[in-house]
Amino acid sequence: MSDLFSLSGRRALITGSSQGIGFALAKGLAEAGAEIVLNGRDEGKLATAAETLGGNVHTLAFDATDHDAVRAAVDGFEADKGAIDILINNAGMQHRTELENFPADAFERLLQTNIASVFHVGQAVARHMIGRGAGKIINIASVQTALARPGIAPYTATKGAVANLTKGMATDWAKHGLQCNAIAPGYFDTPLNAALVADSEFSAWLEKRTPAGRWGKVEELVGAAVFLSSPASSFVNGHTLFVDGGITASL
Repeated sequence: MSDLFSLSGRRALITGSSQGIGFALAKGLAEAGAEIVLNGRDEGKLATAAETLGGNVHTLAFDATDHDAVRAAVDGFEADKGAIDILINNAGMQHRTELENFPADAFERLLQTNIASVFHVGQAVARHMIGRGAGKIINIASVQTALARPGIAPYTATKGAVANLTKGMATDWAKHGLQCNAIAPGYFDTPLNAALVADSEFSAWLEKRTPAGRWGKVEELVGAAVFLSSPASSFVNGHTLFVDGGITASL
């Protein structure tokens, strides 16, 4: 049974993994046996994260919104170091403003960071996976894939698109031996949510709204990521797994 969830001998690239959810997932997959490739744009942050993580870890700095840079970095890594067996598309951003005043440039940044990056990195890595007839792609969606709240309409749109792009990836690539799925976190205590965590009124509302009665801890996403990265999910494709304390199950 333990072999079903083992990641021994597999290499995982996690975008946006110098901190927050991405780093927690990198740590969890490493503990399950995977060799880790940390990604971000800031080489200093990546070096610090790699030192903290320790073990068999690589850093690969590139801008996930730059198609040519992504392709060059992924192709170069595959040629120099070997196969990327698992991809977690985690890079993302948030911008909170009422929709009627939402800046057009912020909307474009959200589109590029939250959805175009999934396409760019997913395509670059999948080209190699297809040739090998195997691979795991996990896209990080959100509770906002299914729900909306005031002030983040464009973010909600991008995370809905992540779920549908995941379905498209599965539809196109399952025949090549790839499993493409998504994880949709609820409200987690991360740097991206720092302003909300610090807002006592919002935290009180969230605790009442969530059946589990609390914020999530980033470590609680690891089990879902290991499952979707492992042989245990060999016939799971195009699925979005909500890890949200029950918030999408209740009114």
